[in-house]
Amino acid sequence: MAKYSDMRHTKEAWLSQIPNSWKMQKIKWAFMERSEKGYPEEQLLVASQNMGVVPKQIYGKRTVEAMKDLDKLKLVKQGDYVVSLRSFQGGIEYAHYQGIISPAYSIMQPKEDFCSGYYRFLFKSVPFIKLLTTCVTGIREGQNIDYKELKNHYIPVPPRAEQGQIVRFLDWKVSEINKLIGISRKEIQKLEELKSCTIDKFVIHGLHGNFENHNDDIRWEIDYPSNWKIERLRNLFTFRKGLSITKANLEPTGIPVISYGQVHSKKNSMVGLNNELFRYVNHSYLITDPSALVQKGDFIFADTSEDLGGSGNCAYIDREEKIFAGYHSVIAHTKDGTDNKYFAYLFKSPTWRYQIWKKVNAVKVYSITQQILKDTFLLVPSKEEQQEIVDYLDNVCSKIDSLIANTHKNIEELIEMKSVVVSDVVTGKIDVRNVTIPEYEHVDDVADDDTDNDDEVAEAGEEEG
Repeated sequence: MAKYSDMRHTKEAWLSQIPNSWKMQKIKWAFMERSEKGYPEEQLLVASQNMGVVPKQIYGKRTVEAMKDLDKLKLVKQGDYVVSLRSFQGGIEYAHYQGIISPAYSIMQPKEDFCSGYYRFLFKSVPFIKLLTTCVTGIREGQNIDYKELKNHYIPVPPRAEQGQIVRFLDWKVSEINKLIGISRKEIQKLEELKSCTIDKFVIHGLHGNFENHNDDIRWEIDYPSNWKIERLRNLFTFRKGLSITKANLEPTGIPVISYGQVHSKKNSMVGLNNELFRYVNHSYLITDPSALVQKGDFIFADTSEDLGGSGNCAYIDREEKIFAGYHSVIAHTKDGTDNKYFAYLFKSPTWRYQIWKKVNAVKVYSITQQILKDTFLLVPSKEEQQEIVDYLDNVCSKIDSLIANTHKNIEELIEMKSVVVSDVVTGKIDVRNVTIPEYEHVDDVADDDTDNDDEVAEAGEEEG
């Protein structure tokens, strides 16, 4: 890639050099701050790190929703930029729609001579996000963007025609990378489906398949080996609740906590948990609520789910260490105290989970009560056959998991490549003025469904920052 021949230094630590033909301008001079209120009839918007600023119904996930004082929310027009409370985590969000949003947010209206597309890329670039991290107030969970400080920083202003060329170039390159990411994600989906079908087949029908018997008992409406038993979950497990805590109780270090968010996470392996999932609480909980500690071989069920498919999700504890079950969770402990990995696979079976899906109801979320869990039925092979099934599935699933991990690594490398290209072009490290843009298919960014962020439709009563 070509580079600019003439560069000059700036006074901004986040952007030390720019092309000589570019200008630097304070954010408050490049954008006007919009603070219009009194539009209660407008649709509620969500500031999402993955989707930008979109209507709540398009965002789809559960959010904190304003139900009163809608006239106090700020108006956002299409093409504006929203500085949300957590912008330092993922950049400033572009408004794809008109609506109203929390008064705690700052709304930036671009000047008419600005190419909005260029700033959509700039505000999501790594160097600019580094600037945002220097403009925060508060500590830890309470950190928010201080717009009064941010607006006095300078941003680059390429010539107008050059801004347009940068947008065309990046849309082309980003679309190419997004297409490859989409292909890889479809591969992962197919591998996950293969793993799920494999588990379902062998925990329901066994490895041998020569003792099939139709069951007329409505407790279990499937065929299964005739020498297996059927037991209610309550007969084999005891149940207790996780910690009664909130996110505010979580700390950087301490005893690991697995709450319902981690249980639902796609990073939760088929059996066992990834260390990246853990959050922590103070050791004082050992005294105040020791019943929420889990043991090796325990299961942690999420007691709520935002969708029917998540009902019945659970995490299997496969390690000997102090771990707490967190908020919105239920601990299931085998009555005989044995570590039974067979059930870890059975609880992942769509056929088994169908029992839960038939019983749960939802208003805002699906509630999975202890009673529902206790009343489900288990297929119980002999101990010897359970171990055979576990050994077989361990072998098959480890191979599938390896393929999935490699594909995830490929996606991470593509995402990193995209980030580098965007950052280098919008900050003037790469000169794309003379690049010929071929015909191409535009491909949008596809957000990871498993991201953990603080998107919200904020209450009207939040204070302005």
